[in-house]
Amino acid sequence: TTVEQPHLVSLVLQSKKALQHGEQLCHGANDLSNATAQCAVDIFALDAKIKWITDAVVEQLKLAASVAKSIEERRSRLSKEVQEWDQSRIKRSNALDNVLESLGSQRVPPELYQTSRGSSIFGSQHSDEEEKPPSPQRSPSATVRIPNKPLADRTSWKTLRDFVDDRAIDEIMDTLENERIVLDDILGKTDEFPEVLRSTITTIRNSLPDEVPPTAIESHLNSQDETIHAMATLLVSLTGHYDQMARALRDSEAGEAFSDGDLQEMNRDTEELPAIMADLEHYIASVKTVYGTFVSFKSSSQVQLDSLHDILDDLDELGDIMTEMLETQDTVEAECEEKLSELHQQLFTIENLHERFVLYRTAFGKLILEIERRRVYSEAAENIVRGMNAQLDAMTDEEKLVREHFNVEHGAHLPEDICLFIGNPPTQWEVVPRDGEITEVVPEIERDFLRSLSIN
Repeated sequence: TTVEQPHLVSLVLQSKKALQHGEQLCHGANDLSNATAQCAVDIFALDAKIKWITDAVVEQLKLAASVAKSIEERRSRLSKEVQEWDQSRIKRSNALDNVLESLGSQRVPPELYQTSRGSSIFGSQHSDEEEKPPSPQRSPSATVRIPNKPLADRTSWKTLRDFVDDRAIDEIMDTLENERIVLDDILGKTDEFPEVLRSTITTIRNSLPDEVPPTAIESHLNSQDETIHAMATLLVSLTGHYDQMARALRDSEAGEAFSDGDLQEMNRDTEELPAIMADLEHYIASVKTVYGTFVSFKSSSQVQLDSLHDILDDLDELGDIMTEMLETQDTVEAECEEKLSELHQQLFTIENLHERFVLYRTAFGKLILEIERRRVYSEAAENIVRGMNAQLDAMTDEEKLVREHFNVEHGAHLPEDICLFIGNPPTQWEVVPRDGEITEVVPEIERDFLRSLSIN
């Protein structure tokens, strides 16, 4: 018994030391657990604020996206109107070019412009040769027919295009092109608006914090509770071991003797204390890790909340930008509509030119036919005049013979002072144009030229 007692005292001291250290570790773990719980509450509160602000930001970003889409749709509508105008412009310009090209292929007999004076309604056109107008003629058959040059010389003839004021047309087309460039400049003011908004929206959305899954915090808390429970179980085991050792020491001091088996069991239980303490150290390290994780979560949440204030500032700035963009878009639409209205009016000018030149081309064809009709008329009139003059000449000759016969047969028997005019010859007649009238000059249009006309 004297030998057992010091050994029991040593076991009791080891057990007490282990118990005290275990209690210290458990108290520390309990404090950390409480701090972790409070930290979790703070995290949930921060996350709630973050979620509320994030949801509000997301809704504002959706609104911004709808504004970007609206601006894009409005720009698309304007672009469609401009494209429709461009198509109309191409159609009318091509029609004008075609009619001008047809005017350039239609030759004009020189007789129709070499003696002309004054200005054409299509442009100032003067004769290349200064010729004096023909003097009035009195001959009944003086209608002039001007023969055309040989076919090989027609390449030197002017065309209907030569009587068109190309410079005025070029000025109209240049003005139209310049106004179209102005329209592009107006549209260009909002070219980058949709992309700028989408880029800003993407930047803000990417800067939003990632949501921490609630299950992660919950799993950490559950794991910590299990660890605390395990530590409590080990502490209960240490307490029981210490009570057992203390009771054995008291019994030994009271004179009770222990068998070798009892001592071996006490030694074996005491030898397990380092393993238990190692488990406690491991558990509290786990508790500290969870606490550190929660502190990190809280710090991260706080940083995210602070960053959201910067995002809110960016969102306010985005709101100002959107307001300015919408106002600019309204202004651009008004200016575009006004400019398109002006451009449509200018297209009417091109259309009027086209119609005018079509009528010009048609009128020229009708003019050639009218010249030919007048030539036929002139020939018919000349034939009538020639026939009348020939008939009058024949009548005059016949009358002269009759009068001569009368004078020969009866004139000698009449006193000379009776009917003095009876010896006069018959009046010589000639059908001529009226006084002051100029004999009409009608060019003769060749048959092949008439057949080549395209009148439409």
